[in-house]
Amino acid sequence: MKKLLLSISIIIGLSLLTSCGVEKEYKPDIKVNEKNVSLKVWVDLNQGDFYRKVVEDFKKEHPDKNYDITVIESESGRAQEYVQKDPEAAADVFITPNDRLGQMVESGAVYQLTKYTDGIKKDNTTTSVQAATYQNKMYGFPVTAEAMFMYYDKRVFSEEDIKTFSGITSKGKLGINLAESGADYRETPWFIANGTYLYGKDGEDPYGTTFNSPEGVQVLNWIGKLKDNSNVVAVNADEISALRSGKINAVLSGVWNEAAIREVLGENMGVAVYPTADFGNGEVNMMAFQGSGIYCINAFTKSPLEAMELADYITSANVQVKAFEELGKIPSNLKARNSSTVEKNDVAKAVIAMTSENHSVLMPKIPEMNVFWQHMNPLLVDTYKGKIKEADYPDALDKLVKDITPAK
Repeated sequence: MKKLLLSISIIIGLSLLTSCGVEKEYKPDIKVNEKNVSLKVWVDLNQGDFYRKVVEDFKKEHPDKNYDITVIESESGRAQEYVQKDPEAAADVFITPNDRLGQMVESGAVYQLTKYTDGIKKDNTTTSVQAATYQNKMYGFPVTAEAMFMYYDKRVFSEEDIKTFSGITSKGKLGINLAESGADYRETPWFIANGTYLYGKDGEDPYGTTFNSPEGVQVLNWIGKLKDNSNVVAVNADEISALRSGKINAVLSGVWNEAAIREVLGENMGVAVYPTADFGNGEVNMMAFQGSGIYCINAFTKSPLEAMELADYITSANVQVKAFEELGKIPSNLKARNSSTVEKNDVAKAVIAMTSENHSVLMPKIPEMNVFWQHMNPLLVDTYKGKIKEADYPDALDKLVKDITPAK
């Protein structure tokens, strides 16, 4: 009877998943508690060697099973595309940015976790747990929790100067991506910092955007005036050369530029959370988007229990500490964040401070975000360049909200 019920539940589950929009209908032969288990794991580019060692350690800790685990490097941002297109060929366990989760769930590509959820909630930061959750159901194992922060030249700024936007721009030049692709990622959180919502308070309400409020107009107006501030410099791919030449003395950037900036500034490299700014209602913390890498399980894996067990292992505290040491990945696991290795690193401390509740906001993960980016970046760039006049800001934000909100 138990076997019959299990078979019925599997068939029903697969029917529901394929009805959600996976392009290829696939009915795997799910194996339960088999001794011989084959799994495929997709990890980020240039991280294969590290995770192959992790997998070998995992296999040693599970001598009761004959695991055949293949680790493949893949662009994490494209996992969604690959899994939905051909679930049979896709990995059983794969890493993806949290902002793709909603679309993957809606398409039926990811497996809702049936184990380890209590441990995930207990062991990781609150926001990274939210990143792995969609519509109150958990679909992933968090492995990182990151946000942009500020690098600065200690010879130019004091610790008091860097606390406020006005303090920074009165002493030196701050580089921000304001005029190119990517401005949306950097400036959107400022609207939320000033009291507006992007897709609701929790980022999951497609009808909950309030950027066209007076508070949103304040932020757009503030951005429009930045072009008149000679100490605010529009940079993007040139930010390292701008820092080297002295064109800028501070920059809003991320962990990916640590080595290059440390090479330029050496012992004079300082790191800090974003400053406060007055958008019109008094000083508030300038926020950044927070993101989390999460390991998900293919909804069509033949070995869901073993896949979850492997994902739990490769996102454990000990492995996250090693990933920080060897790959520079900022942990989501609380124990890993409190390790001596992480705590003594100045960049890690800045990121951990930025990922606190008051300095960053989790990037929404609903499918409508794909539409949002298309409209937000040109609005911000055109505002900064003066192509949109101040009197037209309210109408421009009304149009934005209309464009990114689905029809009822």
